[in-house]
Amino acid sequence: MNSILKRVLTRVRISLFPTEHDKEVRRWFAEDGDESLRFDYDLNGDSLVIDLGGYKGQWASDIYARFNCRVLVFEPVKSFAEKISKRFARNPKIEVFCLALGASHRQEMIALGDDGTSLYRDSAKKESIQFEDAAVFFADHEIKNIELLKINIEGGEYELMPRLIETGLINNIKNIQIQFHDIGPDSEARMEAIRIELSKTHNSTYQFNFVWENWVRRDV
Repeated sequence: MNSILKRVLTRVRISLFPTEHDKEVRRWFAEDGDESLRFDYDLNGDSLVIDLGGYKGQWASDIYARFNCRVLVFEPVKSFAEKISKRFARNPKIEVFCLALGASHRQEMIALGDDGTSLYRDSAKKESIQFEDAAVFFADHEIKNIELLKINIEGGEYELMPRLIETGLINNIKNIQIQFHDIGPDSEARMEAIRIELSKTHNSTYQFNFVWENWVRRDV
C-alpha cells in the first residue's frame, strides 16, 4: 500500500469510525491548543522553564519568544541535541542537555523515529542514551523553583512522574504540561494513578487524554 492511499484510508477511518483518541485530538484542535493552551502562562524574564523532550527545539523557541524566560532543554538523542544546541548557540538563556531525566542513573537503547523516538517502540535504528536521576540532577544543579515543566518523552513520563512525586520535587513545580502516551495495555491505568497522586498537590487546568494536559500547583 503506497503512502498516499494509506493516508486517505486513515482519514476515512477517522471520519467514519473515530477512536476515543481521535475524538480527543479533534477536541484539542478545536480549542487551538497548540497555539493557545500550551502557552497560556504567567511567565517573565526571571521564570525557569524546563523542556523535557526537546526534539528540534521549536517549543523552547516559542516559549522563550513569548516570555524571554530561562529554558533548560533536555534531549537525549545526540543528533537532535546537537541541532538544538546549534540553534540556540547565541542565546545564553537557553541551555541544552543531551540526556533524559528519570528515576536512576543508567544508559538505555532508544528506538529512533523522528518525533516518535522512544524506549517503548521498536526500530531498525537505535542509539544509546544517558539517563540521570531527576532528584540528583535537580540537587546538583540547585534547581528548586520551576515555573513550568513541559514533558513529552514518549512513555518516559510513567517513570519520571512517580519519581518527582515520591521525592517531593513535585512541590517545586508550579505548572506541569504533560503528554501521556499509550504505550501498552496498562497505560490508562498508570496515567490515572499518576493523576490521583498529582491531584494531592496540583489542580488540572485542562485535560485531553493522551494528547496534552496541564496541572497547576494548588497554592498558587
